[in-house]
Amino acid sequence: MATRKGNTLFLDTAPSVISYGAVGSKKESEGPLAAAFDRLWEDSTLGEETWEKAECRLQKEAIRIALEKGELSPKDLQVIFAGDLLNQCTSSTYGLRELGVPFIGLYGACSTMAESMALAALFIEGGFGERAAAITSSHFCSAERQFRFPLEYGGQRTPTSQWTVTGSGAAILGRKAAPPYVRAVTIGTITDMGITDANNMGAAMAPAAADTLRRFFKDSGMKPTDFDLIATGDLGQVGSELLREVMEKEGCPLEGRQNDCGLMIYDRERQQVEAGGSGCGCSASVLCAYLLPALQRGEIMNLLFMATGALMSTTAVQQGESIPGIAHLVWLSKEPGMR
Repeated sequence: MATRKGNTLFLDTAPSVISYGAVGSKKESEGPLAAAFDRLWEDSTLGEETWEKAECRLQKEAIRIALEKGELSPKDLQVIFAGDLLNQCTSSTYGLRELGVPFIGLYGACSTMAESMALAALFIEGGFGERAAAITSSHFCSAERQFRFPLEYGGQRTPTSQWTVTGSGAAILGRKAAPPYVRAVTIGTITDMGITDANNMGAAMAPAAADTLRRFFKDSGMKPTDFDLIATGDLGQVGSELLREVMEKEGCPLEGRQNDCGLMIYDRERQQVEAGGSGCGCSASVLCAYLLPALQRGEIMNLLFMATGALMSTTAVQQGESIPGIAHLVWLSKEPGMR
């Protein structure tokens, strides 16, 4: 069973990530991680009639690939934890409805991949099943339509804005003695520093990221140099700078260990994505395309994967509300041993 200390749960059995899949579209195919994806489409419609249906297909394909790579079928899963950015978790609900697998829908905004992985790991740790899946997605066009303006509006993007990734990542966790292992999870708390600019998600989420990191290091007694990489997602350039500044002031410098999924997936100089990538599919696809394989190969031995989310509502923002942030953390390791 898990051992709790503060906000962190240390997993005694260290469930494994047994398979995973990552898919993306044209923008992602032009980025530095393109070769790591399992599948990329040149057309962001993915052959579907609407942006929302295209996003549903992203999740269908990501979970199909993860199952295939793990030599599994849907009936081998006891539960799926999934969510996305759209109202009523549209992409997850419609994208996964044909699988016939028990489903728990989540909304953590861009933190959803860490949230779903944390819950899947706890599900396995608690003995409630042998295998559980974690999946999320985002689509640039469906997100713009819901949260900002229709694409036809042609609104100018600010330097602090981020480009929503059209992609999906799916991971299947289970009881298998092979890396990567989930060693601990830290559940974040809602943090709100009064940011109201919907085009500056990095600033809204950075305080939550700092809070979760602070809690994990306190609970674990560890420090940033104990990890090869602290992968945030997705603070972008603005939020990453703020996070490093806050942690430095608090006497816990990140010592060059932090990188952000929103900065890994795109080339900001070539791709005109302003402050970097964002969206549920950003950290999910970077995790499943690049970070998990690096752990399996031993290129990364200890990873803190911390997905961050801006829990904004378009209605609340229009009423003058600020944007709360959340960050959930998963410690992934090449080795299963206890601390």
